[in-house]
Amino acid sequence: MGVFENLRAGQAYDIHDAAYLKEVHGEIDRSDALQFQINQTNPKQKQRILDLENRLLHGQMTAGTFFTPPMHIDTASRVFLGKNVYANHGLTMMAAGTITIDDGVMMGPEVGFFTVNHEPKNIRTILTKEIHIKRNAWIGARVSLLPGVTIGENAIVGTGAVVTKDIPDNAVAVGVPAKVVKTLD
Repeated sequence: MGVFENLRAGQAYDIHDAAYLKEVHGEIDRSDALQFQINQTNPKQKQRILDLENRLLHGQMTAGTFFTPPMHIDTASRVFLGKNVYANHGLTMMAAGTITIDDGVMMGPEVGFFTVNHEPKNIRTILTKEIHIKRNAWIGARVSLLPGVTIGENAIVGTGAVVTKDIPDNAVAVGVPAKVVKTLD
């Protein structure tokens, strides 16, 4: 098993570990180089942006899926996308712990996904937990999704929320920390 699979399974890593540096930082370097090109491309060149995003995300930008630049994804190989996924500008993904986004998800500007955290007693040790956004969820502007959360199918997370716990299917959640305020019929 590789470092990413070990992280996904809950193994902690020292940020100076040789295998961690090779695998994770190799992917960070690949992702950074492609994002630099994406973020420097004229917005009118949509096909070029889509082609670069497909290289970044290993061909997953199909069937209506598009991320509006600028954006930053540290380890793009750990992002798994469904169809018709849209992210507005300013998307940030710290994805070493894996991010899965199902079909039909929409994200407002400046949404942040954070799968990585540091061990409090040894900040040089990282831990990760996967984030999963289920089908047709809607994530409002400037929402922060913390390690290990799942957003349910058809759920709505309101602007500026900080999601620290799972949000169930068909729920509307708002606030810091995010709390469910109603259920959709």
